[in-house]
Amino acid sequence: MRPRGETGKNSASKELETTMPTSRVLVTGGSGFIAGHCILQLLDAGYEVRTTVRSLAKETLVREVLADAGMVDGGALSFVAADLTSDEGWPEAVADVDFVLHVASPVQPGHIDNENELIIPAREGAVRVLRAARDAGVKRAVLTSAFHAVSWGHPHDGHVFTEADWTVLDGPGVDAYAKSKTLAEQAAWELMANSSTELVTMLPVAVMGPVMGRDVTGSNHLIQGMLNGAMPATPRLFIPIVDVRDVARAHILAMTTPEAAGQRFLLSNGPAIEMTDIAATIRARLSEGTQRVPTQTIPDEVVRAAAESNPQFREMLPDLGYAKKTSNDKARNLLGWSPRDAAEAIASAAESMVKKVLGAQ
Repeated sequence: MRPRGETGKNSASKELETTMPTSRVLVTGGSGFIAGHCILQLLDAGYEVRTTVRSLAKETLVREVLADAGMVDGGALSFVAADLTSDEGWPEAVADVDFVLHVASPVQPGHIDNENELIIPAREGAVRVLRAARDAGVKRAVLTSAFHAVSWGHPHDGHVFTEADWTVLDGPGVDAYAKSKTLAEQAAWELMANSSTELVTMLPVAVMGPVMGRDVTGSNHLIQGMLNGAMPATPRLFIPIVDVRDVARAHILAMTTPEAAGQRFLLSNGPAIEMTDIAATIRARLSEGTQRVPTQTIPDEVVRAAAESNPQFREMLPDLGYAKKTSNDKARNLLGWSPRDAAEAIASAAESMVKKVLGAQ
């Protein structure tokens, strides 16, 4: 299966009830941020949910975290041990499953010494899970890819990125994480060519929103750095943001919408936001815990000078001062998806961190 073209007629909002509520869904990586929110929404909609963890010793903690986040009907949630680096456990994970949401993937943006430590597990893990789903006769698999598979390595020419775009692997500023997401998604489409199992891929921009437990992952680290003082000033970077709850909702719509088969969906919400405005939103929306949130911007020339000796600053250079433009028209029109404002994702991420993470330290 290859991703289909970008044409498609508008359709009414697809409700979760388009699939029988007794369907069983496998969500990979149940201890993860996006996966956790997918599990919450699936259970709330009446699905049976099975999720994978690397060790069943994690089950109790994951259940506690989900319960704290408002889980309903925990009795409809089951666990199986499976790791992306091994075939063991995956046949059991996909047995008698109608749909698979493959959310789990290694996450390590920025510079790493050996790119293959990230690329190989991401690519082989995606292939391993999708092969198991295909062989088990799963109806549809939804793969969480990323905006990193779309917009890296392109010139800064004002282009509006859509699902038709792919990251240029040998382009400027392409880090190991972007390569891993791009190669994993490409391998997924190649594997599922001519398969009876339908494939859909999701391409979220920076995902923020309410944390799960005390763990902070992904783009929420940016908010954490502003709250705990690790980021005393902000570089002139622009971040496109989407709320994790909307990402989870989009995954379920992609799972249940017939027209979504064979499609990629870019999940974004409005213009990219400058980091100084993200900080300002935190200060404006929170009543406490904002004492360390930065108010100053690091001049571009300072970032460039620091980049000569500091890899962290060097990684900022390709997108310094550049706001990538995105379109979410396809997800809105074909899935009936309507994301909340990015400020809500920022505020809810910060509020939950002050309560669950910083307050517990």
